[in-house]
Amino acid sequence: MTLSLALACLWAVVANVLATLPSRDNHWRRAYVLIAIGVPLLGFVTYQNGPWIGLLVLVAGMSVLRWPVIYLGRWLRRRLE
Repeated sequence: MTLSLALACLWAVVANVLATLPSRDNHWRRAYVLIAIGVPLLGFVTYQNGPWIGLLVLVAGMSVLRWPVIYLGRWLRRRLE
């Protein structure tokens, strides 16, 4: 397993642990931090392992951070109308 995949697995474990802890802002601050860490990590995974593995890691990250993705889709839909 490459370093980038090990870091992506660690990111997923940390994201799931953070999701179990209570939060006053519905986890949005944690989501922003996870996105800020996850985007460069996704680039690193794609660089080391290729685009297909990078796409799988992207889908896994989107499943963890599904509400920011849903809100982004709604915002884009409003902007395109």
